Amino acid sequence: MDYDETLAMLRKFRDQRGWAKFHNLKDLAISVNLEASEILEIFQWRPANKLLTDQEKKHLQNELADTMIYLIYMFDKLGIDPGDAIKEKVSYNQSRKWPKIDQE
Repeated sequence: MDYDETLAMLRKFRDQRGWAKFHNLKDLAISVNLEASEILEIFQWRPANKLLTDQEKKHLQNELADTMIYLIYMFDKLGIDPGDAIKEKVSYNQSRKWPKIDQE
């Protein structure tokens, strides 16, 4: 599914439920943070090298999707194409000076 199809699907889902009135930038930003916190909960107290079970992967997929959905709603509200924003940010990052990190 491409971005335009995804955006159309999300707008339809939101509008069918009458949620557009709640989709201001402040509340969307809060929702992004709340959903991202649910991603963190999956990894809380877990050793970094422990593999996820299939059930945990599915849970993580759902929380990543929830976070991405709110981010897409924010990009839409701002009239910004996420792909363009990412390209611009990567271009900016390429011009930055980064500290050297020892490779082990």
